[in-house]
Amino acid sequence: MTQSPPRITKAVIPAAGLGTRFLPATKATPKEMLPVVDKPAIQYVVEEAVAAGLSDVLMVTGRNKRPLEDHFDRNYELESALTRKGDADRLAKVQQSSDLATMHYVRQGDPRGLGHAVLCAAPHVGSEPFAVLLGDDLIDARDQLLSRMVEIQEHEGGSVIALMEVDPEQIHLYGCAAVETTAESDVVRVTGLVEKPEPAEAPSNLAVIGRYVLDPAVFDVLRTTRPGRGGEIQLTDALQQMAADESIGGPVHGVVFKGRRYDTGDRGDYLRAIVRLACEREDLGPDFKAWLRRYVTEEM
Repeated sequence: MTQSPPRITKAVIPAAGLGTRFLPATKATPKEMLPVVDKPAIQYVVEEAVAAGLSDVLMVTGRNKRPLEDHFDRNYELESALTRKGDADRLAKVQQSSDLATMHYVRQGDPRGLGHAVLCAAPHVGSEPFAVLLGDDLIDARDQLLSRMVEIQEHEGGSVIALMEVDPEQIHLYGCAAVETTAESDVVRVTGLVEKPEPAEAPSNLAVIGRYVLDPAVFDVLRTTRPGRGGEIQLTDALQQMAADESIGGPVHGVVFKGRRYDTGDRGDYLRAIVRLACEREDLGPDFKAWLRRYVTEEM
């Protein structure tokens, strides 16, 4: 009898970065805690993992990241104050973050790149496939990217990465995939990966965005991966080895995402994400869009 692959239940969220692009706001506040409308960016990411069935979340943190732990913990004083006021709506919002998932935390220590941050998760993950979600990329809850990636990994084995078509002139900002088509229109076979190539050297315009479903063999590869671009241990370099040799943890597939993605790691895109999400809120959208129309008309 063929043994079915283990069900994926664990998600890893690297959150040890310094957030220098948002200084001085991030001098004392983790960038992951910056609000997108009225929730910190990191909560959207955890909610996405939970919606895909990943209820065990490990956050890889660093110094000055204690507010992340506090946000997903109980705040009995605040809950008690809201209860006394009879403010059930705000009480439910406060309790939601602490009831989302089983949260774990580990410190990265030295900031040696995304690959090193993922390697810090090895003791917690063990020998199971797992997901990695980067906090800078917010995927609209209506677009089931992570669930689709989990589905492909459970069917094909190996690892699955999220890809998105970008303007060729922007490919130097991303990892880039060389691919082959498959029988499914949104799935490709990844044959190679290059970290932030020059446009003339890029094998495609398919950029790696911040969602991965990985075979645990990636840990052994990362342990021997030498520092790459920027002097850091790059997850892209480890996945390139796995794509080139399927005996290391199986094949690497990509899901080509055409949905709604919000890049909160860039100041301009962060502001655009807030506007888009606020416009779509039933409680905020009508009044906010009316004001936005007046503002744009007056400015133009």
